[in-house]
Amino acid sequence: MAYDKNSNFATFAFAIGMVVVFGTVLTVIKLSLTERQKENERVKKMMDILGAVLVESDRENAQTLYTDYLKDSYVINSAGERVEDGPSAFDVDIKKDFRDRSLAPEDKYFPLYVLEQEGEQLYVVPMVGKGLWGPIWGFVSVKGDYKTIYGAKFDHKTETPGLGAEIKEDLFLKYFNEGDVKKELNPDGKKYFEVLKGGSGASEPYQVDGITGGTITSKGVEEMMNRTFDIYYEHFENLKQ
Repeated sequence: MAYDKNSNFATFAFAIGMVVVFGTVLTVIKLSLTERQKENERVKKMMDILGAVLVESDRENAQTLYTDYLKDSYVINSAGERVEDGPSAFDVDIKKDFRDRSLAPEDKYFPLYVLEQEGEQLYVVPMVGKGLWGPIWGFVSVKGDYKTIYGAKFDHKTETPGLGAEIKEDLFLKYFNEGDVKKELNPDGKKYFEVLKGGSGASEPYQVDGITGGTITSKGVEEMMNRTFDIYYEHFENLKQ
């Protein structure tokens, strides 16, 4: 029997074939974009970690510089103890863990990165918190005395431009980056670090001025730092021994 290309069967078969072809193409494209997005996120994380120790990088050289500066990385538990058989520090998604309300602190891993800058070891602590409109996060580096802040990088998802979004800009970050005015943690006080209301005039080494008009986001940075260092400082105490 001759094949009738105008028959209903032929039309149906052609339609099914096109669906399969286009479905396969779309799946391949989606997987490709997903992998590219993951790679972009990995490179961005490397850039932020480097930025916390005041090393400038871009997407072209971030991986090379990260490998050059990184001396060690590992995870600790909520008691500040190093976990020898834990996951890779870089692969721990602290943002995802922060969103997961069913995950107790005792069940979380906390990454720590040890970088060397001009012969000095620096400990880079990642952190995540809440701003006014959405998540905020950052990386803060601490010197070998385990309390002097060397540098910081902060970022956000949906904070208001010109206000809370300024936490990622140099005008705010300069307060943390090592310079003439040394900033340090205050483990003996009620808080490790304070972000004051914008224009208050920070007078202590554990204080910085917040962003004028961005008080809630600024306080989000303060809460994020104190909650995070409450865990990491236990580990720093262990390193002193």
